[in-house]
Amino acid sequence: MLKRSPETAMNNPKGEGLLLVDKERDRTAFYLVKVLRKISSIKKIGHAGILDPFATGVMVMLIGRPYTKMSDRFLNDDKEYIATLKLGAATDTFDCDGQITKESDLIPTLGEIEEVIQTFQGSTLQTPPMFSAKKIDGQKLYLLARKGIEVERKPIQITVALEILDYSYPELKIRASCSKGTYIRTLAHDIGSKLGTCAHLIALERTRSGCFTLKDCIDAKSLSDPSFSYIPYLRKHL
Repeated sequence: MLKRSPETAMNNPKGEGLLLVDKERDRTAFYLVKVLRKISSIKKIGHAGILDPFATGVMVMLIGRPYTKMSDRFLNDDKEYIATLKLGAATDTFDCDGQITKESDLIPTLGEIEEVIQTFQGSTLQTPPMFSAKKIDGQKLYLLARKGIEVERKPIQITVALEILDYSYPELKIRASCSKGTYIRTLAHDIGSKLGTCAHLIALERTRSGCFTLKDCIDAKSLSDPSFSYIPYLRKHL
């Protein structure tokens, strides 16, 4: 069971601090910001790493100006995910929210998948996807992508450790520990391509952000309960 932080409403009347939330599926990161603004009456709220609407898991919410100023400290942390890939189909967004652009009947063996997974271990280069919040010349890539515009993106250096958890075609489940800036959607797409087939991401759970794990989080649904107070779960110091 999740333990409350030593910080309480009595010694933290402003309601500022770090709040660890397990984001539910089909909600945006901004939805959490909006809910917390409403129940805390604090306008300055941010987070230390976005999750796509279909993704779930650890969100480090920063409540109050002193904490939003610390965002870079947490954004640079390594992350860990449980990702489920669907083989045999690629989408324009590299995930389940996109449109299918390619299909394949090829069914890779577990041995072939193990060999391909090994090629992604360690330090490698990854090209950010067009459907991402990354900015180039001040413009968010996904806004350009929606207009059918594709621009050149420079590959970035990432570090990844992958583990196969389950394989039952067409679904492949992996654990991915990775450095800042890694796109798991791109990883899914690239794994499919290297297998000689195609793939996209259908489920993603962030299980760790830096030193924070799912067991440290409150359920995001709790924030919609009028009788629930988030303040006892705030963290003011690491």
